[in-house]
Amino acid sequence: MPILTVKNVNKRFGGLQALDNVNLEIEAGTVHAIIGPNGAGKSTLLNCFIGKLIPDTGLVDFDGVSLLGKKPHEINQVGVSRVFQTPEIFGDLSLLENVMIPSFASRDGAFRVNAWSSVENETSIKEQAMALLEDVELADSAQVIACQLSRGDKRRLELAMCLVQQPKLLLLDEPTAGMARADTNNTIDLLKKIASKGITMMIIEHDMHVVFSLAEKISVLAQGTVIAEGLPEEIKGHPKVQEAYLGGAHL
Repeated sequence: MPILTVKNVNKRFGGLQALDNVNLEIEAGTVHAIIGPNGAGKSTLLNCFIGKLIPDTGLVDFDGVSLLGKKPHEINQVGVSRVFQTPEIFGDLSLLENVMIPSFASRDGAFRVNAWSSVENETSIKEQAMALLEDVELADSAQVIACQLSRGDKRRLELAMCLVQQPKLLLLDEPTAGMARADTNNTIDLLKKIASKGITMMIIEHDMHVVFSLAEKISVLAQGTVIAEGLPEEIKGHPKVQEAYLGGAHL
């Protein structure tokens, strides 16, 4: 069953039709990639999912709930977390503190300002944070200040910060951007590990090595519309996709 449904979404900026009647379904428990050349509308579409933009027309439903009109933090609270191109972390805090902070946000929309009001609560939050740092292979650096991390490890930390919120859907905006190949491959392995736990992921990515390593299904955007969709092996040889990528130079 689809966990995210996009129907007839349009978005115009003055004379530019950024999104043109986009229809999309993300199946629960899958890794779905959205690819396309620069200017295809990928970031605009993603911003419609997270409340930064409101489509001119159309529907965006997540797990039976409309996301239209909701603020970014409200969308986060219903189970959607986003990983940005540049890792969004608290550089002056330790890794452990970075992962503990999102525990303040609760699913009912309240902000638990008293989450650390007792030793029992603080111990529970620390244990959960340490378990997630272990999952992303950063537990040995729990007390390190986050700004000291490599870009690849900052991405691992950000993923732990997302996972502590127990999301149903992870939106990843070029999760390996700016990484060396070794860090990229390590991130691929980590995302595979996360996917194996049943968390749905939608990835926007230019690196086809990343896309074809992770995606179970791929949607291709060009000039604001979906021009192809299917399994990775179907997309590789699709003539419209090759045309959109200037003869397939990026595939």
